[in-house]
Amino acid sequence: MKNAETASALFESIRSCTICSDLPLGPRPIVQFSPTSKLLIVGQAPGRITHNKGVPFDDPSGDRLRSWLGINKDTFYDSQKIAIVPMGFCFPGTGKSGDLPPRSECAEAWRNKVLDEVKNVELTLIIGRYAIDWHLPEFGKYTVTDAVKSWADVWPKRLILPHPSPRNNRWLKQNPWFDQDIIPALQDRIQTMFKDD
Repeated sequence: MKNAETASALFESIRSCTICSDLPLGPRPIVQFSPTSKLLIVGQAPGRITHNKGVPFDDPSGDRLRSWLGINKDTFYDSQKIAIVPMGFCFPGTGKSGDLPPRSECAEAWRNKVLDEVKNVELTLIIGRYAIDWHLPEFGKYTVTDAVKSWADVWPKRLILPHPSPRNNRWLKQNPWFDQDIIPALQDRIQTMFKDD
């Protein structure tokens, strides 16, 4: 019970965070976690759509990610099962070639505190360069593609994924091994993790 109370208090503190009050759309931290979460999804930062909705991955990227996992929205948004903890909790704004990087202040203030609360995680999905650099710094010299190809080096505790954005359709076509090898292994792992839930 104490763990749940601590996690709940931390969640409320994060939701009211204003460290990055100078963000273009203002702070709106978006995160999901519980002490019982078995799957941890680590992305970059919420996009504009997520900021506006206040719901992580409620967009075409989320649809693809859920199809990769082989789960529905009810399971995906159940914090008792799945933690969604991006590198930055707020929309960082738009740059010349897409969204700006996650703000570093967020990880410095909150990341270790959240990770300390999700002690039952059996699998961490690491999506994108900033997530790779934090969670697997030894992969820093790899391109994201090479990091994804090296999945067996960190499996079954962790898995590096390309971003599920429709912008990566070309990458997926150029790398058919991802759908052939990684997705079936991932779906089997997810089914095993949640079979008793």
